[in-house]
Amino acid sequence: MVYQPAAGARDLLPLDVAQKRWIEDRLEQVFHRWGYHRIITSTLERMDTLMAGEAIQRQMVIQLQNSEDEELGLRPELTASIARAVVSRLESLTYPQRLYYNANVFRRIWENRHNRQQEFYQAGVELLGVGGLRANAEVLLLAGNCLEALGLRDWRIVLGEAGITRSLLQAFPANLQAKIRNAIANLDRIAIDTLPLSEELRTRAKIMFDLRGNSQDVLQKVSSLGLDAAQQQAINHLKSLVELLELEGNSSVILDLSLIQTIDYYTGIVFEIVSNSNSPASVLGRGGRYDQLLGLYHPQGKNIPGIGFVLNIEDLYQILLSTGQLPQEIPASNWLVVPENDNAEAAAFAYAQKLRDSTHLVIVEMELGGRNTQAIRQYASERGIAQIAWIKADGSPTIESIR
Repeated sequence: MVYQPAAGARDLLPLDVAQKRWIEDRLEQVFHRWGYHRIITSTLERMDTLMAGEAIQRQMVIQLQNSEDEELGLRPELTASIARAVVSRLESLTYPQRLYYNANVFRRIWENRHNRQQEFYQAGVELLGVGGLRANAEVLLLAGNCLEALGLRDWRIVLGEAGITRSLLQAFPANLQAKIRNAIANLDRIAIDTLPLSEELRTRAKIMFDLRGNSQDVLQKVSSLGLDAAQQQAINHLKSLVELLELEGNSSVILDLSLIQTIDYYTGIVFEIVSNSNSPASVLGRGGRYDQLLGLYHPQGKNIPGIGFVLNIEDLYQILLSTGQLPQEIPASNWLVVPENDNAEAAAFAYAQKLRDSTHLVIVEMELGGRNTQAIRQYASERGIAQIAWIKADGSPTIESIR
């Protein structure tokens, strides 16, 4: 019998890990420079925690059950877990809280594809306890800084505003709003033509499909929809955000007020980080503002504003693979320490430890026996080991550089 990973799971071999860590290390450096601190939450969550924000569908969760018949699930995303941890474990927090994560998530994929991936790696941030223009700008600029740190240039941010889009839907009959919302979320123009709408409302719905592109053009189109005072104020806030991003030199922002999700999760800006380097364009990450989510977990139901984004490590890996930036081999050892005979073993271990105790990272291997001198040299050469230390019983070394 040949043993394989479970369906949808996979193993990461040393080179895979080195390439994954290359990406994660650069992202973590950016998170630290912006003042974000790592949070680690449980891989297992109660199902009521995962479902509270209606961020995911129940059938997407890989579910488990413990001895108390408590419904548990493997986390399909991190925001709900972080929201639970913050409001239940950190009551005396000083806000804002800048948190980042680097973790695996699990999703059951209901598609007729063999071994469809069900475990994913993500890195992202959550900025909690503050709303407004500056917080929105910080998260968007931070996302851009992450891509720059990875050496990626050909990307854009597609920016929407869930609150505006949701309010524009109020002009439609209540019994049709969900269908129109789904049609816009899925860019399904045919569905709009099949709905019992007046020509005025059908035209309004089709305009909402086209609220994408240059910010000035989009804002002009949306103004033709007869905005009330609250909607106009939200548009003004969005305009100020775009202007601030452009002043910071980020010209890769596309405004898209048709960018909505099929679930009621976000309350303000929403965005996708899209790579242009392959066809069709791929989504590297997404995020948005969720000012009512933490209130679902708070003991007193207190709403705490939040905004964040997630980057998909696998998608970043696929883009970076073609750039040649990722490591092409695992790190080589600096030293191979070889006892010249059995009496030199203790001295060899001591010498190897002395090398490892350096203030700089030094990778030291011990020769474990079973090879002659020629085979040892060949092994060191093939593995890219820089130096061999041949150790005598008295601890004195003979150093040989490998070319």
